[in-house]
Amino acid sequence: MSYIGSSLLQKLYFMKEYMLLIRNTSDSKASFTAEKHKEFVTACEIYIGKLIKGGNLIAAQPLIREGHIISGKPATWKNTPLDMSKDIQVGYYHILAKDMNEAIEIAKGNPEFEYTPGASAEIRPIKMKEEVTGFVYPKED
Repeated sequence: MSYIGSSLLQKLYFMKEYMLLIRNTSDSKASFTAEKHKEFVTACEIYIGKLIKGGNLIAAQPLIREGHIISGKPATWKNTPLDMSKDIQVGYYHILAKDMNEAIEIAKGNPEFEYTPGASAEIRPIKMKEEVTGFVYPKED
C-alpha cells in the first residue's frame, strides 16, 4: 500500500525518489527478549510515522528472513537459498528526499542502527526514466 497523500504529491515535483535497502545479519535480533523486540518494533513504527508526517515516505516493509537467489538463464537457472550466516536485506524504505545528503540523513535515523551494531543501509537513487528511449517506468499512483 502506498502512503502518497495530496501534500506528498506536491513534494514529488521537487523531490527525488530513493530506496533505502536495510541490511543486517539474519539473527541480529535473536538475543532480544520479547520486551526488547517490542521496543524495537515500536521505535520502527515511530520512525515510519515521522517519515509519513514529514512527507518523505512512499512505502516501507520488513522482509521475512528466508528466500532464494536465482541466476543464470532459462536453460541453466541456478536457485540458491539465502545464506542466513551472512548479511541479508531485512527491509526497505522507499522515500523522497531533496538530494542524496538528505536521503543519507533520513537513513541514519533508522532504529536498526540503534538496536543492532551490524546494521547497514544502501542508499540508492531511483531511475524514473530511460534517457535513451524515453521510457517512463510505471508506478502506483
